[in-house]
Amino acid sequence: MKTIISSECVKARVKELGREIAEFYAGKELTVVSVMNGAMIFCADLVREIDVPMYLDSISVSSYDHLSSSGKLNFRCYVKLPVRNRHILLVDDIFDTGFTMMKVMEHFKEQGALSVESCCLLNKKEVPKKAPLPRWIGFDIPKVFVVGYGLDADELYRNIPEIRDFES
Repeated sequence: MKTIISSECVKARVKELGREIAEFYAGKELTVVSVMNGAMIFCADLVREIDVPMYLDSISVSSYDHLSSSGKLNFRCYVKLPVRNRHILLVDDIFDTGFTMMKVMEHFKEQGALSVESCCLLNKKEVPKKAPLPRWIGFDIPKVFVVGYGLDADELYRNIPEIRDFES
């Protein structure tokens, strides 16, 4: 598998994203919601770079069946903290079509969140989108299947420290 983003580049970009997010939420209390399992590693590193009062929670949703999208969103595990009257930052690993992100953000808005923004490590820039781009994106990548830094292929390869093209 060919490395497309080195671990050093990932670390540097996560620091930048953390500074940008901290500036955006300055003076506000933030609730960060990680989309599990793919964003687990990214979110853990990111929150350590965001210097604002913060709650941390997770949600487990999926639109994938093995290696392809099913077109349906399945909520497998819901957040434990209240959403109402909170500023929510949804953190995900990859923005493909935007279907998952759009549906989860809509759900949080319906639950009474003060604001809902999103941050994704990766954006597949050549894929047609069903939703607006996240406010913060780590890297644009081509339309390839990637693994590493939390991203998987049938639950394997999450522990690789860089982003690799699974198909190369």
